[in-house]
Amino acid sequence: MSRPTCLPLISVMVLASVLLPLLPVCASATIDVYYAPEDHPIDRVVSLYDGATAYIYVSVYGLTAPSVVKALVEAKHRGVDVRVITDRERLNDPKQHRAVKTLRLAGVPIRINRHDALMHLKQVVIDDKISTSGSANHTTSGNRYNDERLDVITDARLTTKAREKFLAMWNDHDRFVLWTE
Repeated sequence: MSRPTCLPLISVMVLASVLLPLLPVCASATIDVYYAPEDHPIDRVVSLYDGATAYIYVSVYGLTAPSVVKALVEAKHRGVDVRVITDRERLNDPKQHRAVKTLRLAGVPIRINRHDALMHLKQVVIDDKISTSGSANHTTSGNRYNDERLDVITDARLTTKAREKFLAMWNDHDRFVLWTE
């Protein structure tokens, strides 16, 4: 009489360990899409910032919307870890310069690219719960006039990946430098 073998169970476990990490999004994930101008995506961004409790990591090319600046400053005052990465060339725009300076004066650390390419990412990560992406900058024109898209993603795996990308950029002192004006 032969003894039972665990080979079928081991095969299933190996296969699962290979395939499970490849699943794109978990079943409980949500992706809400906001189009500008009709859906006012910046209003959604502001409400997300208002609800943050631990951190807000912002990587954005354009940041001029007063409501966004106000929400980030208020989050910083609530004790939220707020950090911003933006494009150095955008600081030539007086509105962008004013917005970023306001954030820095409120204690928000700002990093800018020192490399020659654009820092063109439009991504936010909040509290290990939510990440955003899309074409929408944090600008008034991006909210009211342009054809833009903001995706609000609630998925732990994708949010973790977005946070890791932000922190890799934040800690890359060859490509990004602290902005002090």
